Amino acid sequence: MQDELIAEATDGNWEKLVEKEKLPVVVMFYLTTCPHCKAIDPYFREYAEEFGKSCKFIKIDAEQNPWTAERYGVEGTPSFVFLCGGNVTLGLAGVSHPSVLKGHIEDFVKDGAKCAANVTKLKYDISLYE
Repeated sequence: MQDELIAEATDGNWEKLVEKEKLPVVVMFYLTTCPHCKAIDPYFREYAEEFGKSCKFIKIDAEQNPWTAERYGVEGTPSFVFLCGGNVTLGLAGVSHPSVLKGHIEDFVKDGAKCAANVTKLKYDISLYE
């Protein structure tokens, strides 16, 4: 499911949609059978409309995309991950109250323009076989 407000990520397109995105990204990990996910979804859409110029909104089905869910430590849904420059700045699990989510998004977009600039990338060029 892809629309103008919220893109649907998969294990296959995650890097392109999320990690290489220049804008800050808010990701909702969900399950189609999760009642709390269904309850928060209209608010997530509302926040995508409100804050969509400042950050990108992504949804990903954790059951259908286990590699990405495991990589980001998702153990329950709904879970939200906030990323800047491909780096996680905040993770929230089990958020069920819309005002809590909105507050975190407001704080995130307020500092979104400079958050990626404040991240130092780790270099993974270490080998045990040298």
